[in-house]
Amino acid sequence: MTEFHDQDLTGAHFENVSLRDSTFRRVRFTDSSLHAVDFSGALIHGAVVRGTHLRGVELVDVRISGELRGVVVNGVDIAPLVEAELDRRTPERAKMRPEDPDGFREAWDVLERRWEETVARARTFPEEALHTSVDGEWSFIQTLRHLNFASAAWVGRMVLGVVSPWHPLDLPWDEAPGWDDIPWDREARPSLDEVLAVRRDRGTMVRDVIASLTDDRLASEVTRTEPGWPREEAFPLKTCLRIVLNEEWEHRLYAERDLTALAKEN
Repeated sequence: MTEFHDQDLTGAHFENVSLRDSTFRRVRFTDSSLHAVDFSGALIHGAVVRGTHLRGVELVDVRISGELRGVVVNGVDIAPLVEAELDRRTPERAKMRPEDPDGFREAWDVLERRWEETVARARTFPEEALHTSVDGEWSFIQTLRHLNFASAAWVGRMVLGVVSPWHPLDLPWDEAPGWDDIPWDREARPSLDEVLAVRRDRGTMVRDVIASLTDDRLASEVTRTEPGWPREEAFPLKTCLRIVLNEEWEHRLYAERDLTALAKEN
């Protein structure tokens, strides 16, 4: 098996080449041209697809999960259609895009109630099952660890200005570049109660920020330039809070999906 690590293959030409069962991680295909290629059975995870043109393609039995903006299929922008259908299926989803302080408070109430139901469901499973990955995705406990990381990043660091708000069990996203001062132990196996203890603290932090929101505070911007992540200048505080709402909403759906899959296996 040939391995390529930390190499610059810019301008390389591949023709009549089989890359079957290959693994690409942190590979840039920026401005590349792919012609008459076969992606059958491929898994593309954590990819950035911006300004990309797919012409004369066959999309059959394709499942896409991610952020859609300006996705035009046969002349139709499907992103608004998908958003509308998702809102129709679960009307509370629209509450995750609040515009005023009361809207944020209502959204957080919804999330707390929904997550309470999901955690109660998870407790009906053996602890080992909560460490089980479904289709290569995070386990239930890893999902909670990631949400703890997200609230620490976007509320603890960006909104409250705590330079290093991390807990040793926090878990960044898998494609993150990596930082010297941010915990990232994907293989740790804490108990559900250990992770929930951190989650309660983080939930209280977020709830306190949202409870104290005013119109002026919500319209303000935050800047964090200290080493670490996130590092943003003049970043809307509203966007910081919306990121947390979106993370909480979407990852609960993933967790419920995977719990359903685990239930079918047992």
